[in-house]
Amino acid sequence: MDITLSPIIAGAMNWGVWSKKMSTTEMTALMFSCLEYGITTFDHADIYGGYTTEAEFGKAFAESGINRDQIQLISKCGIQHVTGNRDNKVKHYDYSKEYIIKSVEGSLKNLQTDYLDLLLLHRPSPLMHPDEIAEAIEKLKADGKINSFGVSNFTNSQTDLISSRTEVSYNQIEFSATHFEPMLDGSLDYMMVNNIKPLAWSPLGHIFKEETKQTQRLRELLMALVVKYEVTVDVLLLAWIMQHPSGIVPVTGSTNPSRLKNQMKATRLTLELEDWFAIWTESMGDKVP
Repeated sequence: MDITLSPIIAGAMNWGVWSKKMSTTEMTALMFSCLEYGITTFDHADIYGGYTTEAEFGKAFAESGINRDQIQLISKCGIQHVTGNRDNKVKHYDYSKEYIIKSVEGSLKNLQTDYLDLLLLHRPSPLMHPDEIAEAIEKLKADGKINSFGVSNFTNSQTDLISSRTEVSYNQIEFSATHFEPMLDGSLDYMMVNNIKPLAWSPLGHIFKEETKQTQRLRELLMALVVKYEVTVDVLLLAWIMQHPSGIVPVTGSTNPSRLKNQMKATRLTLELEDWFAIWTESMGDKVP
């Protein structure tokens, strides 16, 4: 089933105990802010908050009264985390048919919804079997529990493996001005050829997190571009990745309503060609090949 996601996706990883520890009231308010700004898609994973954030979001969603048709919900499964409420001795991956179905049903219960708009396999496992995965996905689709299916952090060959048995429509990868390898290693080309929509986690890269020669060079350029385009650095960084012809959809981790509103300016900004290449140049520390 074709689904429509918002041009920027709200990542829920930071909403719960792993970061902001937002209350039910705060989560509800943030949902309404997102909808007001045109951010209607929310990105989850079963493991977020040590398997607690989905349920907290679900409670807030239920209390909000927001119509389910107004939003899109993404979740991921497959990672078995070592945490207090699960008897896992070591972090591992489980892509058995039974586990995929059980995980999705758990996400539906926690999110207080009847279906996911999109299910992603969180990270590839060397033990995953495409036939077993396909059986799970086809059953979940037939039962109306997921509308679309994709992967996350999968290589081209790993995606080929899964898509040989069932349709893969999305791949959520790391992509940013400081992590641009997917546009050089064939990943984004592959997705364009195979009609797979790329989603990007950590779309702002390391600009605000690390002090390196790379981030120093980029910040110096970006400060000049801030003046030229009259937008903030994060808007420039989002616009840079969204300008790629593969149609990348960024997953923003911000929980600040004013910052989210501001970041939507990236959907209306087109960088001049030389400015786009200047950002790439400063990230590499050398002229383009």
